[in-house]
Amino acid sequence: MNIHEYQAKQVLAKYGVPVLKGGVAYTPEEAAKAAQELDGPVFVVKSQIHAGGRGKGTFKEAAAGDKGGVRVVKSVDEVAENAKQMLGHTLVTHQSGPEGKQVKRVYIEDGCDIKRELYLSLLVDRATSSVTVMASTEGGMDIEEVAAETPEKLFFQSIDPATGVSGFHCRNVAFALGLEGKQVGAFVKLMSALYTCFVDTDCSMLEINPLVVTGAGAVIPLDCKMNFDSNALYRHPDLMDYRDEDEEDPMELEASKHDLNYIKLDGAIGCMVNGAGLAMATMDIIKLKGGSPANFLDVGGGATKERVTAAFKIILSDPNVEGILVNIFGGIMRCDVIAEGVIAAAKEVSLNVPLVVRLEGTNVELGKKIMAESGLPIIAADNLADAAEKVVKAVKEAS
Repeated sequence: MNIHEYQAKQVLAKYGVPVLKGGVAYTPEEAAKAAQELDGPVFVVKSQIHAGGRGKGTFKEAAAGDKGGVRVVKSVDEVAENAKQMLGHTLVTHQSGPEGKQVKRVYIEDGCDIKRELYLSLLVDRATSSVTVMASTEGGMDIEEVAAETPEKLFFQSIDPATGVSGFHCRNVAFALGLEGKQVGAFVKLMSALYTCFVDTDCSMLEINPLVVTGAGAVIPLDCKMNFDSNALYRHPDLMDYRDEDEEDPMELEASKHDLNYIKLDGAIGCMVNGAGLAMATMDIIKLKGGSPANFLDVGGGATKERVTAAFKIILSDPNVEGILVNIFGGIMRCDVIAEGVIAAAKEVSLNVPLVVRLEGTNVELGKKIMAESGLPIIAADNLADAAEKVVKAVKEAS
């Protein structure tokens, strides 16, 4: 689960991380009021969407101006005017996709005397089974660009979660960032607090870009992005309050309501599979046979007829889907339940794309019989390779 910048800073503040004063606003009037409560005379108006690159982004609407989604202004009136230009308009960044995201709230923050811009992030590193800190002196830039063009400017520090963070880890990173004097001590406190926050909240990624050194020598997160492990959110009802469903893909949101693991992709062949590994293999073989998957969808091992029906509807709600491959291995899942769900959903939504089904396992013969007697134009497949070939062929013939 992602949260907005201002929400991330609220979380950080609870752990003693120094953040600038600011306030969220949903209208130009609220933006002006938030600015009046700050020190000024310089303010920053920030669009709040779940996408990076806001400062370099562009708005689709001419009324929003061409200054990007993060703007430095010098009066309360300018705060209100720029908030008016942003709110209700669509901001397109390199992470939002060409469709962009509508700005429904802005964050008004105090200006900052920036001397240096650095990069800092914490993430779960499966390769080392640790929390890895990634740092760079190239703050304010896209980290992907730094990694591609100047990888030597990236510094990595692994922290074993069994022993936790120490002053040694923090100083290593501080020195790699070229901090000196009192800045080192300030950074040690900052990174220790960030690590504690990261672990306590079951965070999967915490990115600060830029982390700035001010003219007075303070070390402050100027921007922050946080992503939490969705499987651990039951432990954090307070974090669930930060969820912004408007920022989520509608189909992925609907899938979550049915406990379905769904991720939308850019292809034309919808996939419904039970088991994450089998789902990945199904997508791979579709690519191998010349097609492209439209989604990852794992219905799980104990899906009901209703859950399967919901999964089928979600797949068909994607206008890019030109064919569907259902690939089920009935271990815990029964093939007859899958067959009933597929048929119920196909009838309810008036199926108008080719449907290939491969069933194997528990009650497989009953499942095949149910589909054969359904009266629907279902294409049966003998194995996974056969299923992929048939769905790719059917889509090509239909287009």
